[in-house]
Amino acid sequence: MSDDQGLATLMATIFDDANGAMTPPIVQTSLFSFDTYQAFEDRMAGRTDQPIYTRVQNPTVATFEALMVKAEDGEAAIGFASGIAAITSTLLAFVKPGNRIACVENVYPDTYRFMERILRPFGIEISYHSVEAFETEPDLLDGVDIAYLESPNSVIFKPMNLARVAEHAKRHDTVTMIDNSWASPVFQRPLTLGIDIVVHSASKYISGHSDTVAGVVVSSLNHITRIRDLTLPLLGAKLAPFEAFLLTRGLRTLNARMMQHQSTANLFVDRLATIPQVRKINSPGPNDVPGLKGRSGLMSIEFDDSVDIPKFSDALRHFRLGVSWGGFESLMLPARVGLAQAGEQNSMQRFGVSPNLVRLNLGLEDAEDLWADFINALSKSAA
Repeated sequence: MSDDQGLATLMATIFDDANGAMTPPIVQTSLFSFDTYQAFEDRMAGRTDQPIYTRVQNPTVATFEALMVKAEDGEAAIGFASGIAAITSTLLAFVKPGNRIACVENVYPDTYRFMERILRPFGIEISYHSVEAFETEPDLLDGVDIAYLESPNSVIFKPMNLARVAEHAKRHDTVTMIDNSWASPVFQRPLTLGIDIVVHSASKYISGHSDTVAGVVVSSLNHITRIRDLTLPLLGAKLAPFEAFLLTRGLRTLNARMMQHQSTANLFVDRLATIPQVRKINSPGPNDVPGLKGRSGLMSIEFDDSVDIPKFSDALRHFRLGVSWGGFESLMLPARVGLAQAGEQNSMQRFGVSPNLVRLNLGLEDAEDLWADFINALSKSAA
């Protein structure tokens, strides 16, 4: 997808309905029938690609997948029932006992829990490394089968030079996999930087309306075929037609929404720099690393000890307390409540996440209203 081609424009190029419908139809069926024995035999033998069962193939889902392929500059895609389903189904398609995974520190908590509670007991070795280690240690991936990345990573939002990491990985035949939910395809396209597999929690910016739980994987045809043949049909975490319809709707406004999120985030970053109670702002912006073209609305702020986090939380009016992000509404999540990762190995303390840190999802409300709400809550939060 060219830099100047919006997703709404792109949508018109891949959806062509014979009846002139502007919105892709919802094909709400569990199975598809065949007119002849020969047609049925050809499909079961893989000689045709006619849909057969919605657990593995559906026209509405295929419309969404095709759009994500274009958005991420990939070759093929698979939609899943959730972001964690996309992550786990992909990992399970590429690892076996005795393999090694190198994972970025401060990864999404449920990804961490899956690695520790499911993969490690099955004999898969997992190690956690800083963003800097992935970038500056060319031999870090020697003997590693999968490098699992986020850029920026969760909680502290530190971006990564993906092209450099991809170069290291190719030298060691390591498959690279990244969660690109924070940036969306609007602000970052990891496949163009040499990364092998991109996953999204499509519940976030791809949907944009807080009404859909979904995930998607975009990669080469070979990698997607491996996932589609192995874990998609056997784990059953398929994307439903109605959710695919909602995601396609969300993609049509993704460009416009991301620009609004960025505008509000820029306002907050500039003004937060003048607030004495703010120790640190974690919000990467355009060109902080090669390939990152914008700033999303998800950031974290570390306060000093003068701020009473519970009082600050309760004083907010436009910001709701909640664990997700990416929708219209603005949200706040205190680290000490919702961002601590389970287990000693990947604890907040080990990776330097302060209990005075809060995560903000800056939504699509008026930016000045959000800032006024933030400042008012801060004024009422003195410890």
